Amino acid sequence: MASTTVGLRATFQPLARRHCHTLGVLSTAAVDRWISDSKSLTLTDTFSPNHLADLHITLPTRDGTRGRPYHPPEIGTSLGYGHHLAFFHPRNPEVALRPDGTDPEFCPPEPFTRRMWAGGTMQWNTDPRSALRVGETARAVSNVVRLEKKGFNTNNPDANSMLLVTQRIEVTANGRTEPSVIEERSHVYLASRGSKRAIKKVQGLPEPDFSFTYKPSLTTLFRFSALTFNGHHIHLDRTYAQEHEGYPERLVHGPLTALMLLEVLLFNRPNLRLRAFEYRARNPIIVDRPCTIHGTFMGENAVELWCEDPERVVGMTGSVSFL
Repeated sequence: MASTTVGLRATFQPLARRHCHTLGVLSTAAVDRWISDSKSLTLTDTFSPNHLADLHITLPTRDGTRGRPYHPPEIGTSLGYGHHLAFFHPRNPEVALRPDGTDPEFCPPEPFTRRMWAGGTMQWNTDPRSALRVGETARAVSNVVRLEKKGFNTNNPDANSMLLVTQRIEVTANGRTEPSVIEERSHVYLASRGSKRAIKKVQGLPEPDFSFTYKPSLTTLFRFSALTFNGHHIHLDRTYAQEHEGYPERLVHGPLTALMLLEVLLFNRPNLRLRAFEYRARNPIIVDRPCTIHGTFMGENAVELWCEDPERVVGMTGSVSFL
């Protein structure tokens, strides 16, 4: 069972169930106060083998359907790269969630009610003695390290004002002093209502050395939402995704796609010892559409990764360095 310690000078209150779509009603002073407040969060969790078994059976690289048997995790074995993403979530009562079903921690005030996972990084301690292990208890200390305002200083009423919030998370096993994983994750918060978006072109991708195709279904999204205790409506509610966010369907989780980039790399090269991972969301990844993850080795200690749909629209890109 996880425990939580919150160090926020700002008090989070349940948000009014309404949408505000222009900055004309926004108190910039309230946003500036929120930006100036210190924001930290400490969560403690145990890498339960049962919870990890649920994660493994959710991932197509580990569920036993691709020519390799399903292996439930065993106590004392190393935690999979990126598998800490299934842990260290806040436990808020439903009434305290934001209108879109997300947790309020690190979220700006209204009207910035729309959240998107923009990208992030992970760095692993390469000392084998520092590896996180199944059955261990660890703590994750999160701090906001960057806050950026975009589109505020404009007279254009159609400008898409947004806030980019980046938090740094250090995961340290109990009894140790050095973190095993240092992660940064960036979210974009928007004040405008969702509308149809132009596809972002990604140029210059190399020829792949390996590929892996799977289809993230609604069941996949439900399972990953449950594993991460994520109630974001954009993954579960078609009406919300279409009418409030402007997407044709529900979206695949950003952290699930990031995790699948790592999983596909290790599916092809299972003995790699990873050093660092950087990834960026490029275009939305839609539920029930085939997704192909490609990888190309760049020299002796790096690999480029990306995923694309059948129309060659790139959803996410990433790069990994390894020993």
